[in-house]
Amino acid sequence: MKTYTKRFGFMNNPAVAAEIASLDAQNDCQRIAHLLTAYEFSWDITRSLEVALFYTYGSESVATLLDKTGEFEQHGQKRYDDTRLLIAHFMDTGWEHGEGARALARMNKTHGNYRIPQADFRFVLWTFIAFPIDWMAKYARRAMTVHEQQAWFHFWIGIGERMGLTDLPANKADFDVWVDDYCAEQMTPNDASERVAAATVRIMENWLPKPLRGLVSPSVYSLMDDDRFVAAVRRQRPSAAFATVTKINLKLLGNLRKVWAIGAYPQTVQSPINRTYPNNRYEIENLKPVHLQRREAGNAVD
Repeated sequence: MKTYTKRFGFMNNPAVAAEIASLDAQNDCQRIAHLLTAYEFSWDITRSLEVALFYTYGSESVATLLDKTGEFEQHGQKRYDDTRLLIAHFMDTGWEHGEGARALARMNKTHGNYRIPQADFRFVLWTFIAFPIDWMAKYARRAMTVHEQQAWFHFWIGIGERMGLTDLPANKADFDVWVDDYCAEQMTPNDASERVAAATVRIMENWLPKPLRGLVSPSVYSLMDDDRFVAAVRRQRPSAAFATVTKINLKLLGNLRKVWAIGAYPQTVQSPINRTYPNNRYEIENLKPVHLQRREAGNAVD
């Protein structure tokens, strides 16, 4: 497939957006998802998906399973890196072949070890659709076009279908209505949501020098606009002033990106820092929770 370089060595290449506009939103959604993540919104999509995953912890049902495994508390960085890598692989190459197909198979195999309600899967899938669209409108160098939003929706619906999900909404508006009802039922104050959210914040704190770690929690909660989520994880919002500064800084960064294409171009799976697997030495089939690795090792010995 065609690759692109920065215009004049530092600007976004308009040919990327032109190719996206020339493609079919449904039939070519895998290619469009690649172009959006590798070129147009690479940094922003990563951040928006982090916020999306964080939001899922507000569901008592989702958080209860995650809390029970102990992965976030005991192996948080590995859990983060495994998830990022699997998602990045099928966003990069799609779901039909190569590393993307392997990553989706690995994810499905991991999920097969648990009894997860379809409603929980649908909820998580919705966050991957909705949060990036919302983030681009608020903080990126530009919002997603309607065409791009449709392609992004179809891409994730395709992932959901290959996860075995049924009764998926035909459009985002219907999905939004369904999720609102789901959140009204599942987002209530509970211990599991509180613990998993706190453990995730600690993961992010460890990415920064100690003097800056105290900024992580208020920064994260500045971006969580749903009062139901904040109540579910039993947190308080930071001051309005702090939240405003956080959002203004993100908007300023988005404005800077209008002129300067910061970072790798294209961004690949290997571009971000890989804290768990130095030099990106890993096998997709081994990107699994530690407790499953230990269980499989024990069965092998037996």
